[in-house]
Amino acid sequence: MGVCSPPIPHLHTKTLIANNNKKKQFLIIVSSSSKPQLTIQRRQLLLLSLPISVASIQLTLSSGSAVAASVFDPITDAERAASSEVTRRVAEAVELLEKGREFQAQGDFVQALNYFTQVVREYKDFALSEYARVGRALALYEVGDKNEAIAEMEDVSISLKGSPEVHAALAAALYSYKHASVLAENQFTIATLLDPNYTDLAYVKDTKHWPPSLVRSLQDFITLS
Repeated sequence: MGVCSPPIPHLHTKTLIANNNKKKQFLIIVSSSSKPQLTIQRRQLLLLSLPISVASIQLTLSSGSAVAASVFDPITDAERAASSEVTRRVAEAVELLEKGREFQAQGDFVQALNYFTQVVREYKDFALSEYARVGRALALYEVGDKNEAIAEMEDVSISLKGSPEVHAALAAALYSYKHASVLAENQFTIATLLDPNYTDLAYVKDTKHWPPSLVRSLQDFITLS
């Protein structure tokens, strides 16, 4: 019988005995769970052995980075204030434009003209003011100066090139008031290519809410009367 070695500290052992009628053999199996424990202990000892100054520097750097990340803001207060001001002015312009369209739909072209004119004068730096100019031109044709209305339509037909309503309205006004048949035909061809609905008088009256005088002008042009 051989002599068994004393157990190794901190190791879990398991003894297997094989009897071959001559001698006994001992096999020691080391549990795999002991290696991670030794590794963790070594890492802990290594961490504790670091100089205090190094640990303090690492903590300071990490804390400083977190504070810097939370404080950094790419938008300045002036930019934020400017954005809020633009948002406010856009909302006001849209509200005035909608009021003008409401009065236009009700047939009150005097009030519609006032609201459309206010948008054009006070918010001309916004693209939506061009649509207010369309409404203003229609209202002017009904209650104001037809020459000014046509001048407004001609100007808007350039800035809003491709807007069928402007081209159709200009065609009706040019034919009925200026007696410019060729120019009116060109404008109406553009309008109906973009939107064939402008050949329908009910559409411009009930859907687009054109003023009665402009509807009659369009009727005169369509019937060539």
